Amino acid sequence: MKTNRPRIKVPYETLDMIVDLITVTILLLLFIYTFMSYSDLPDIIPSHFNAKGEVDGHSQKSFLWLLPSFGLIMFVGLSILNKFPHIHNYMVNITEDNALKNYRLSTRILRFTNLFVILIFAVIAFHTIQSTKGNPSNLGSWFIPVTIGISVMLPVFILIYSRKINKS
Repeated sequence: MKTNRPRIKVPYETLDMIVDLITVTILLLLFIYTFMSYSDLPDIIPSHFNAKGEVDGHSQKSFLWLLPSFGLIMFVGLSILNKFPHIHNYMVNITEDNALKNYRLSTRILRFTNLFVILIFAVIAFHTIQSTKGNPSNLGSWFIPVTIGISVMLPVFILIYSRKINKS
């Protein structure tokens, strides 16, 4: 893919470091909690929940490793992609003048996406393990509306903010 966009390194700011640190911490906790709980789980565990948070599907307990594994793969993949902001998609023509602010926004979008998805995986894994241990929770009553709400609000915020930084 050839592009005439400027290739600049987007400097880390405090917010970037905090978001990455929180994401890595949650991912590590997800692996640790799964590892510590795994031997105590039965061979068949809940693997799907309906909108009310009730179990409506079961799988082998090895299924539980998919969430931390996909989370790790996604974290590594998006971290690598963040090193090349000049290949991301933008709604404006990228020039020397607007490259840094657009690249910073794009890399932050990826960081927050990473955090959001890892957090979703951690909540699902925690809920699955707790349900397996017989501890009911009310995941269904808030999880789906919050997840959908954030998934809808985030692109709207990004669109508004992108237009704001590119007005000049």
